[in-house]
Amino acid sequence: MNNTRLYKMSFAGVYPYYIQKAAKKGRTKEEVDTIIGWLTGYTQLALQHHLEHKTDFETFFAQAPLINPNVSKITGVICGYRIEEIEDKLMQQIRYLDKLVDELAKGKSMEKILRQ
Repeated sequence: MNNTRLYKMSFAGVYPYYIQKAAKKGRTKEEVDTIIGWLTGYTQLALQHHLEHKTDFETFFAQAPLINPNVSKITGVICGYRIEEIEDKLMQQIRYLDKLVDELAKGKSMEKILRQ
């Protein structure tokens, strides 16, 4: 499967949908930002920089300061694929983020979402 189109998609273009999905269920932008920071190691300032510069997904994850070592605890199915079985590292990281935002929208506690 050729994922080049997704990888070159602007993170800033998708970010509002993460916020919107969470907000529909009464969750906040701050919670989404916390999830992104937990997953990638980005500070709020660094996240804002990537949003303003419309960084693509490939660059966004390549420049992430530290992918959280607990990502292996993120399991389940997203978009019909079992996350832990996705072989393409970048696609897996994108799906990790999708899964975390889904969990937020489904009402899971931040403690559980952040695998604490």
